[in-house]
Amino acid sequence: MTSPLLSIRNLSVAFTQGDRETLAVDRVSFDIRPGETVALVGESGSGKSVTALSVLKLLPYPAASHPSGEILYGGRDLLAADENHLRRVRGNEISMIFQEPMTSLNPLHTLEKQVGEVLKVHRGMSDRAARERTLELLKQVGIREAEKRLGAFPHQLSGGQRQRVMIAMALANEPKLLIADEPTTALDVTVQAQILELLARLKREQNLSMLFITHDLGIVRKVADRVCVMTGGRIVETGATADIFSNPQHEYTRHLLAAEPKGEPPRSDPSAKKVLEGDNIKVWFPIKKGLLRRTVDHVKGVDGVDVTVRAGQTLGVVGESGSGKTTLGLALSRMIASEGEIRFRGEPINRRSFRQMRPLRREMQIVFQDPYGSLSPRMSVAEIIQEGLKIHEPGLSAEERDRQVVEVLEEVGLDPEARFRYPHEFSGGQRQRIAIARAMVLKPRFVMLDEPTSALDMSVQAQVVDLLRDLQKRHQLAYLFISHDLKVVRALANEVIVMRAGKVVEAGPADQIFHAPKTDYTKALIAAAFDIATAPTGVVSE
Repeated sequence: MTSPLLSIRNLSVAFTQGDRETLAVDRVSFDIRPGETVALVGESGSGKSVTALSVLKLLPYPAASHPSGEILYGGRDLLAADENHLRRVRGNEISMIFQEPMTSLNPLHTLEKQVGEVLKVHRGMSDRAARERTLELLKQVGIREAEKRLGAFPHQLSGGQRQRVMIAMALANEPKLLIADEPTTALDVTVQAQILELLARLKREQNLSMLFITHDLGIVRKVADRVCVMTGGRIVETGATADIFSNPQHEYTRHLLAAEPKGEPPRSDPSAKKVLEGDNIKVWFPIKKGLLRRTVDHVKGVDGVDVTVRAGQTLGVVGESGSGKTTLGLALSRMIASEGEIRFRGEPINRRSFRQMRPLRREMQIVFQDPYGSLSPRMSVAEIIQEGLKIHEPGLSAEERDRQVVEVLEEVGLDPEARFRYPHEFSGGQRQRIAIARAMVLKPRFVMLDEPTSALDMSVQAQVVDLLRDLQKRHQLAYLFISHDLKVVRALANEVIVMRAGKVVEAGPADQIFHAPKTDYTKALIAAAFDIATAPTGVVSE
């Protein structure tokens, strides 16, 4: 066997806050050989990312420390290396793709400037040479019309495009080792398949080694040669990928393999009362140019969509980033202006002003994708959940509000004593339960769920799906469930509409969509979701 490219030996990581020291990684050891992909797998808080960040010493030192261990690269311990040596390694020898490209890319700089900066700093390239290499890299990672994209800013790209730009930056100096920290977590299934295919191709062409961090074992099966399973800061099982999947030895590994949204959605009932209807919904965004900012064209975010959501039923809306899913949900909720007829419980609401909509807000609630971003860090859980009650039921006393907060926290499976704590003190799954409690305390009739499980671990996803299904059955809630995760949609939705470029390309009962899709686009989505290795490529492009 070839000698390791990277060798991590007995690594421990501790974080100090005041007088308190927390051990996040506890005596971890593994090797990565040239051309090999090693997957580091585990749930949030298991120590995966902390281990990866330690390789390039990107942790917040001196709050972070290493009570034990060494990280050997090229025969030298990176933990003991000086800053000059680390600068030569970072970006040149070892590069990293971070989990959330929107927070990793500078919102004020164009793609050309951001990718070019890597080349200028590390290779001393001229502006012209850096531009040519940037263009080459963008084409290499599959950015369509790359030349036109050089002047684009991150917010003008889809999630998949931003992740491709991050990969381009990481590969700019042709590193030997690529650390990919959850690079596909928030991506659509088809884009996820494309990113994984891209990484596999680059690995073959450049003999690239990878440390691939993820909580999704379905992805691991496709990309990794070996797997290290982490929990509680320790590696509890390691081995060849095929062996881990066919014969897992540790109880935690078996738990991860079994963690997938299960169960059946409520039985379809075409006679159930219509809660929300939309006819020929359109949301067009103007494109303005010139000194006078004249409208020269439109981006058709939603273009003539019909929707019906019934009591006790779930309408799943699926499609890629930029397909119009969330825009449709915001239009139906009257959070943004739109054209077309919208009826809530039989009453037209599309001509109501935002002020006139206010009495209906308690009956039309939204659970957002990122609970950490949608929950105020300055408010306790009790204050967050009570906020809606103060607005919509101003006559309630403080004791009555507190009683309702306790009841709803119990209903979503949280300890009522947690109401005195703040969002940062909870895990991702617990924060999403708080966001659901905030919506449920107002006893709504309709809930828009915008990617509520996309950033959660698989086992936590399954728990949230069970919770949503239980709440729906108990309160006869009408759900508009927006997601790119078809496994979650299959577990929740009675009806499904498939969107692409603002239009519905296919709609019907969930069973029909999943088992007998009619369009190539739907077939591509389903193939990518349930068997990434055989997903059609080229059907969906960035």
